[in-house]
Order: sequence, then structure tokens, then C-alpha cells
Amino acid sequence: MVNTKTYNTWRAMKERCLSKNNKEYKRYGGRGITICEEWLTFINFYKDMGERPEGKTLDRINNNGNYCKENCRWATIEEQCNNRRSSRFIFYQGKRQTLTQWERELKLNSNIISRRLNRGWSIEAALK
Repeated sequence: MVNTKTYNTWRAMKERCLSKNNKEYKRYGGRGITICEEWLTFINFYKDMGERPEGKTLDRINNNGNYCKENCRWATIEEQCNNRRSSRFIFYQGKRQTLTQWERELKLNSNIISRRLNRGWSIEAALK
């Protein structure tokens, strides 16, 4: 399976966490993100995660957590973007979403809500 998307995903995960020469190391291994011992072997990773689905990539559910079966999933790019450390979440009317999700739902131009909130608007005013 060496040339498959699943294998390449596993290899890239290892490089980000273990290789100080990897350009992404500082965002992963460099800040303490590790890989569970079982996943250091591809076959164990594959048994837990299965084949990488088309259009999805490996995502850590808790992006401050480690790579392991309990904290990983196959996710779309949109799901990953909403799961970044830099995502700003807004809780409104019983719903928790990122700024981007609110802007999409309310059909507002990009960054409108952010600018309103930065100017001191209430959440309710910023979203209406």
C-alpha cells in the first residue's frame, strides 16, 4: 500500500510529529503532538482508521490532542477548517458555530461579523 493516499497520509502524520526537518514540525511535534505507539506501524493505523475516503483527510478531533484512534477521524477540508486552533466560535440562540459558518448561514460577506464584533457590537447585533 506504499503508494496509496492512506499510506501517504500516515507517513505525512509521522513526519509532522517526528521529523524536526519537516516544515510543519513546529506546529505538531514541536508543540508536543505525539502519535500513539500502535500507530507508529502502518498496519495498526490502517486497522483503526481504514481506507482514506475520497475527499477526506486525517483530522484530530481535539487539535491539541495526540494522534490516536479516539482522537482522529477522516474529515472534509471544511470540517478541518472549522476545527483549527485559530477558529473563533460564537454561541447564539443555542447554536455554536465558527464565524465562517455564521457568515455562510446568514449570507453575509466574509469578515462582516468579525468586523462588527471587533467594533464592540453585541453578538445579536453582529449577526442581524
